[in-house]
Amino acid sequence: MTAPKALVEVKDLKKYFPVRKGIFRRETVQVKAVDGVTFDVFERETLGLVGESGCGKSTTGNTILRLHKPTAGTVSYDGVDLSGLQGEELRQMRQHVQMIFQNPYASLNPRLTVGQIVAEPLHTFRSDMSSREREEKVQELLRLVGLSPAFINRYPHEFSGGQRQRIGIARALALEPAFIVCDEPIAALDVSIQAQVVNLLRRLQKQLGLTYLFISHDLSMVRYISDRVAVMYLGKIVEIAEKKTLYHDPLHPYTQSLLSAVPVADPKRERSRQRIILKGDVPSPVNPPQGCNFNTRCPLVFDRCFVEEPELREAAPGHWCACHLVE
Repeated sequence: MTAPKALVEVKDLKKYFPVRKGIFRRETVQVKAVDGVTFDVFERETLGLVGESGCGKSTTGNTILRLHKPTAGTVSYDGVDLSGLQGEELRQMRQHVQMIFQNPYASLNPRLTVGQIVAEPLHTFRSDMSSREREEKVQELLRLVGLSPAFINRYPHEFSGGQRQRIGIARALALEPAFIVCDEPIAALDVSIQAQVVNLLRRLQKQLGLTYLFISHDLSMVRYISDRVAVMYLGKIVEIAEKKTLYHDPLHPYTQSLLSAVPVADPKRERSRQRIILKGDVPSPVNPPQGCNFNTRCPLVFDRCFVEEPELREAAPGHWCACHLVE
């Protein structure tokens, strides 16, 4: 079998935000939101990106799509370095990479109709299309995401959260992209609606051959939709593996603690399971710990963890981990 092709390659990506103080707004410190992240996203796969709130997941997705300019590192899409593109070149590349935003209540312009919202990318990049062709394309997209084309003249406030997210998905699909960053697309939805949206994303992936970076803190949903999972802590990737491997045999102490908090449907297993309770809070990304970022909370910490930062190593085929205990 041939090795899968990496559609998106992220290498040593960093994004630091300056903190400015004083009358002259001088930079005093930097928030290290993303601090040396490396991973690939293969064609037609879903890579789940998980971690606690504030660990840098959304910033990673935004920086990959150049909504934030990277401080250092590279992001390549189909062999093209996005981090080096400017102006019209970057604008044209945006046709191939899109985003589904977290909050469907804030990501849709309330002054535009559904038809205008979904057609906006077509106005920008498909100026040769006639009004009739655009309207037919919008109706096709609405049907694709499970909405009636009759909704084309309605406004966002007339829809539920799940319907609004479907509108956002239709807008993301308008230019027929190959890669979509799903930035916690179900976090703002009712539990009863979350499964519907995730099933829609899975169906669209099979139907259109899409590639996803699925960002979430819901480990159960990530397990359902993802092919591989990357675990992030304080701006760094600490473990990457296929989902079955990661959920059944996690190597990093942080991953083990996250998975121990996921409820199990079997009452007997749930009662006998050992929970790993982490002490303390996540350190500030302004001043991360020396050595391993996790050393302030790790139950297995030892002397080396305080002086040497662990590298992300391949502990087994396809299973990468950044921990001194895993060689």
